[in-house]
Amino acid sequence: MPSPLIQPYLIFGGRCEEALDFYRNALGAEVDLLIRYQDSPESPPPGMLPTGFENKIMHTSFRVGNNILMASDGCEDGQCFSGFSLSIQVTTEAEADRFFTALYDGGQVQMPLSKTFWSSRFAMLTDRFGISWMINVVA
Repeated sequence: MPSPLIQPYLIFGGRCEEALDFYRNALGAEVDLLIRYQDSPESPPPGMLPTGFENKIMHTSFRVGNNILMASDGCEDGQCFSGFSLSIQVTTEAEADRFFTALYDGGQVQMPLSKTFWSSRFAMLTDRFGISWMINVVA
């Protein structure tokens, strides 16, 4: 039996396109697929989407390095991310510094980028969209 593939699916509550642009700049993300609600072959049930969501993102798939993430604007304004972190494993301190600086723009630091007993650089932060990140240099 093949192993299941588990991929993060992020719901941005109306800010998905802004988030994609941010991750393109911060992480070098590349969008593989993007479908807007207005381009769907089937209309959503009446009342499912807020007014003005027609041009919002129904589904997208994007890559950061070899990792695939999926996302959407969801079906309502606002989002709440809690109980998880996306972890970036890098091999150099320079990469850790670069990703930390990029993701911190408009975000909030929980643990500054610093040396720990397991890594020459480790940090925890929440980006401007409420996504929790951990950055870790692995030797």
